[in-house]
Amino acid sequence: MNIIILGAGQVGGTLAENLASESNDITIIDTDSARLRELADRLDIRTLDGPASTPSMLAQAGAQDADMLIAVTNSDEVNMIACQVAHTIFNIPTKIARIREHDYLYNDRSLFGSKAMPVDVLISPEESVTLHIKKMIQHPGALQVLDFAEGKAQLVAVRAYYGGPLVGREISYLRSHMPNVDTRVAAIF
Repeated sequence: MNIIILGAGQVGGTLAENLASESNDITIIDTDSARLRELADRLDIRTLDGPASTPSMLAQAGAQDADMLIAVTNSDEVNMIACQVAHTIFNIPTKIARIREHDYLYNDRSLFGSKAMPVDVLISPEESVTLHIKKMIQHPGALQVLDFAEGKAQLVAVRAYYGGPLVGREISYLRSHMPNVDTRVAAIF
């Protein structure tokens, strides 16, 4: 897969490292030449020094043949414009953008979509952290909570502590311990 990553910070660098290890062709664009050199020395990727959202820089990165654009610069506006350019000029099929500004995300979600700002996947770190904390509060003691089927089913990971109410009991005891919760044991480690 041909992937263009905009932004060589911690997120962009980590993405490049993970995606390059999966035999993808990665090009990363940033204005921090020292960071680009460091990534190029460590990884089998192509780097370009320049403004991430301009048509000429995206063309130089091979946008005409790209399967995906991941815009994770420090600027929401650069990320959004890059997705627009990627869509309008290069018709890149999948466009992912990190958007941090609350005003873009919550005033009117119709700002993003095929008839507006063509971003296929929005990543909001603050929103992700908030949802994670909310799930941890709703499930005290949970190590992790994952939603499935639009929240109709959840996988809740918990640690069984020595002396805890479930340790040393049969699995069937779980139902009487939590009578108001429909549970299934998916795995025991």
